[in-house]
Amino acid sequence: MKLAARVSRIAPSPTLAMAATAKAMAGQGIDVIDFSTGEPDFDTPEPVKAAAEAAIRAGFTKYTPSSGIDELRGAIVDKLKVEQGLQYEKSQILVSCGAKHSLYNLAEALLEEGDEIIIPAPYWVSYSDQALLNDATPVLLVTKESDGYAIDPAELERHITPKTKALIINSPCNPTGATYGRRMLERIAAIAVRHHLVVISDEIYEKVLYDGASHVSIASLGPEIAAQTVVINGVSKAYAMTGWRVGYAAGPKDLISAMGNIQSQSTSNPCSISQKAAVAALRFGEPFTKQMVAEFDRRRRAIVEGLNAIPGVSCSMPGGAFYAFPNIQGVLGKHGPTGPVNSPTDLATYLLKNAQIAVVPGEPFGSKSHVRLSYATSMDTITNGLKRLRGALEKLQ
Repeated sequence: MKLAARVSRIAPSPTLAMAATAKAMAGQGIDVIDFSTGEPDFDTPEPVKAAAEAAIRAGFTKYTPSSGIDELRGAIVDKLKVEQGLQYEKSQILVSCGAKHSLYNLAEALLEEGDEIIIPAPYWVSYSDQALLNDATPVLLVTKESDGYAIDPAELERHITPKTKALIINSPCNPTGATYGRRMLERIAAIAVRHHLVVISDEIYEKVLYDGASHVSIASLGPEIAAQTVVINGVSKAYAMTGWRVGYAAGPKDLISAMGNIQSQSTSNPCSISQKAAVAALRFGEPFTKQMVAEFDRRRRAIVEGLNAIPGVSCSMPGGAFYAFPNIQGVLGKHGPTGPVNSPTDLATYLLKNAQIAVVPGEPFGSKSHVRLSYATSMDTITNGLKRLRGALEKLQ
């Protein structure tokens, strides 16, 4: 069968593929240390589950408006106003089946052949593929580990062409854990306004911050940049609701309306029960999130300290999210029992086959020098995984 040409431009999500492989091995009784999964290992908060159960008992199991129920869109409007001072009407909110779905709706509505979209690298794996699926060209803006993966305004300016339509920012960042402070966002906003760029602000990890940091949305920096920004968020990471599949977009009414039209012709509404659960998460989930992040902080310090103790590995302390992104250049070029380890993919393959450790290689994130480890797992898993990792790397020659 002849498939559409655009299908050949993309590959399956490497993060989901590695997680599926690890789960399959575990299902076969293999003792796998899984650092691949990008989701909290905590259970969904009880008030959220109770809201879902109440929705089921009340028979709230039918279609809803395709853009989301009024109650949830109102809760999102309130959340954005209280936490970031953002002023939106409900008509400027689109509820979708996860933040990834929100991003895809946006790519469908915004991008077309001839457009360029600037993506700071390292980056979340789906950004570039979603652009390619919509005939646009991803333009990678490489950031430096030595600079904390900050966006250099001069470099950003140099990457802008007459074809540039949009810029993606992700703070806190998956995979690096880098965060953008107010000063950096102000400089990015000034450039975006000057060049009339749409800013796609992926804020899904906004509540997973450490060391007393506070999240700043670029849309909060003034009416001009707010009018050019689409905020992407959801309930998956902050409230341990990855499987509930609720995300949202907030932005200019015409763009949100176009995204809603696309959604109405594809998935229709997000799950009715999940929407009721999301209302409860936004209203009552903050105490749970604070406890979860405190535990992530403990794990963050342990995994970074452990990684930095392994010869050939160095790891910066992430400021947000729940990933370590160690530099493994010091072990590349060595040989294992199955051959040379010349790339992050080679290392990930070696670790999975020879040490039963699942990590995600850096290439799909735009790095040839790193691998990603999620510390959204138990402290015992982290401790045992670090021991196993050190032993596996010491066997390389």
